[in-house]
Amino acid sequence: MKASLTTLAAILLLTACAAEREPRGETPETTAAETAAPETGIAATEQVDGKLHETYLRSCHSCHGPGVTGAPRTGDVAAWEPRAAKGLEVLVDNAMNGYKAMPPKGLCFDCTEEEFAGLIRYMAGAALPDETPVTTGGD
Repeated sequence: MKASLTTLAAILLLTACAAEREPRGETPETTAAETAAPETGIAATEQVDGKLHETYLRSCHSCHGPGVTGAPRTGDVAAWEPRAAKGLEVLVDNAMNGYKAMPPKGLCFDCTEEEFAGLIRYMAGAALPDETPVTTGGD
């Protein structure tokens, strides 16, 4: 009797382990609305310059993706609105010279003011839709 129970338990365990599952790394079909770039929070339907997105992933995402050290999360309009109210010029200056926990130039030591402006617009999303150019000091 004990052997029968042990055999039955083993069969049930093996049957449960053999249940069909989706292979790792594969996901079920998703709609276009569900294909937001999870690393940025920006919808995949938005038109974004590929170089800008690569620069964001390389230099900005580590802090602005998860929102560590007080950095506003990418695409979080509520977090970006008070910053956007200061104006793009101030935000670019903060990025260039550092602000609070953000070191000067963040992690993009080769970025220009114009590239920082593009990155800020990208991260701020709807909080900073203005496409006016950034004026640099001394003009």
